[in-house]
Amino acid sequence: MDPVENHNRKNVSPLDSSEKHATSNDKAENDPTLVEHLTDLRKQLIKSAFVFLFFFIVVFCTINLWFPFITRGHELIVLGPLEVVTFYMSISTALAFGLSLPFLCHFLWQFVKPGLLERESQFLSLYSPIMFLLFIGGLSFGYFIVNPLSYDFLVSIGKVNFSVLISAQEYVRFLLMTTMPVGLLFELPIVAMFLSAIGLLTSDTMKKTRKWSYVVLAVISALITPPDFVSQLIVLIPMILLYEASIFIVMQGERRAKKMEEVSVD
Repeated sequence: MDPVENHNRKNVSPLDSSEKHATSNDKAENDPTLVEHLTDLRKQLIKSAFVFLFFFIVVFCTINLWFPFITRGHELIVLGPLEVVTFYMSISTALAFGLSLPFLCHFLWQFVKPGLLERESQFLSLYSPIMFLLFIGGLSFGYFIVNPLSYDFLVSIGKVNFSVLISAQEYVRFLLMTTMPVGLLFELPIVAMFLSAIGLLTSDTMKKTRKWSYVVLAVISALITPPDFVSQLIVLIPMILLYEASIFIVMQGERRAKKMEEVSVD
């Protein structure tokens, strides 16, 4: 046996081992587990469900106040007693979702915020109000422009050879088709800014793919709007303008970032 071996061997006291064990336990306690994430998600979903249910009940109980704004004075027919319930439920669900959307976004933000990077967290906290305003602007554009123009155009075509009778269920489907998707498409500038902020998109890339992006927007507008050229064109034009605005916004962000880098270097 080598006497030096025992001399060089590091003695570990029970206190040291207990300290290491305590440190490992502290790290385990500080690290969020999957169960904690699921618990937090469940809390946010429960709060979102209660808020949505509250607005749904309020809208459903006051549906007669909303009815003239929804139907715009059009004469609608129902093909059965259940269609009346379907109509009221669809309208109440859509309006409740719109009213509860700020609260739902806030609950979602509380859940995802701990897992975001600092740059992503700053971006979302800064532009969340703008995202909501763009969505409301898209809904308004669909409600006041896309929906009435598309409706009048399609009904006028039908009246040439048919006696047009619009059911309540079909009218709700048409109304939601011409409003909700448009509201989502109006988020294009925010999506471009976010992708640029995390380094996945540049203004040069958007310029190079401009033609193909127009084709994609045309396909999307054709899919989310009624099957008529007027509706598709009405939606496509603002989408192209928003795409060009997104390029400009991304360019401005790149210039500001470049100036900040130059100042930090100096």
